[in-house]
Amino acid sequence: MVKENTMRQTEIGLLPEDWEVNSLKEICKDMIQGINTAIDIPEYSFEGVPILKANNVIDGQIDLNNCEFISEKSFRKYSTRFHISKNDFLLSNIGARLGSGSIYLTDAVSVYAWNVMRLSPKKDIVNPHYFSQILNSSYFNKLMINNQSGSGMGFVPKNVLQTFQIPLPPLPEQEVIAKALSDADAWIESLEQLIAKKCLIKQGAMQELLSPAADWEVKRLGEVCEIIMGQSPLSQFYNNSGKGLPLVQGNADIENRRTIIRNYTSQITKRGKIGDIIMSVRAPVGEIATATFDCCLGRGVCAFRTENKFIYHLLIYKETDWAQFSTGSTFDSVNSNQIKDLEVNIPKSLTEQTRIATILSDMDAELEALEVQLGKARQVKQGMMQELLTGRVRLI
Repeated sequence: MVKENTMRQTEIGLLPEDWEVNSLKEICKDMIQGINTAIDIPEYSFEGVPILKANNVIDGQIDLNNCEFISEKSFRKYSTRFHISKNDFLLSNIGARLGSGSIYLTDAVSVYAWNVMRLSPKKDIVNPHYFSQILNSSYFNKLMINNQSGSGMGFVPKNVLQTFQIPLPPLPEQEVIAKALSDADAWIESLEQLIAKKCLIKQGAMQELLSPAADWEVKRLGEVCEIIMGQSPLSQFYNNSGKGLPLVQGNADIENRRTIIRNYTSQITKRGKIGDIIMSVRAPVGEIATATFDCCLGRGVCAFRTENKFIYHLLIYKETDWAQFSTGSTFDSVNSNQIKDLEVNIPKSLTEQTRIATILSDMDAELEALEVQLGKARQVKQGMMQELLTGRVRLI
């Protein structure tokens, strides 16, 4: 049930009167930086003991993809100080992944490297799963960002981390909070896994449906759709006040296969229309999107104009083919002739083209709906964290 609150002012804001505030130093048995592999070089091997680095502890997950291994000999050298125990928390406190981290949930033998710090919580004070949720919260992330030092990569040293103040409910309430947030994590993970599965199914469907059959014909791309090459306006006409049209000039203006608005231009050189297929013509060449609004086409893109949805899916299928045509001393690009002359295989029957496009579009719609659901699940989790980790809502 939800409990009524009496709040008190603390050094980190309003909290329930029966909550405490403790520093990381007070609630951790130890906080130890990982092996400095640049100085104390381990013996790497193709198999052996995993050595976890910042790219292996990402946003609450232990990711062993691209994990490196060290020999048993090296492990014996490091095992006393740098071993990882179940329920330890691995925190990236150096570099691009600053603030990212994960609880270690297994008894599997492993060690960790220099850009990761191991925090071992005192279980008589803090529930390890509650500890993990706090360290993956926006509150803790803000502490990391605001206290980083270093002229190059960001760094939060141990002596600074030790001072970070953590809100602590009574242990039974910590357990209930951790369970509620873990359930939300499981919901998110199940959606992520379903999306990954659906993506693989779609890839297989594209391979099957878009591979040429006996009754297909070869056409040049310029024969099956109108192609509009982009031309950049002068920079003095750029603005962010909405004057003119949105400017689409490269991959930075594409997100999730849709055009996005970053800048406007009042000088319209080449016009793209809503529904056009947009393709990047500069590195990386070939990325496909749909124009979600009328726009000005910069020189980093071109537009394909056609009512035939089959062409959209075919161009996605052909994305990687453009690498063979890419030229340029500074960055890869393709020109209008290469685009117009690209040979594509197309069913002779318009009915067959429509059938294929409908199947793939339905798959896209299903994936989009799942992505929306995943976005909402993440928002719900964030809302739960803001309420439960501050005591504004209490479950016992």
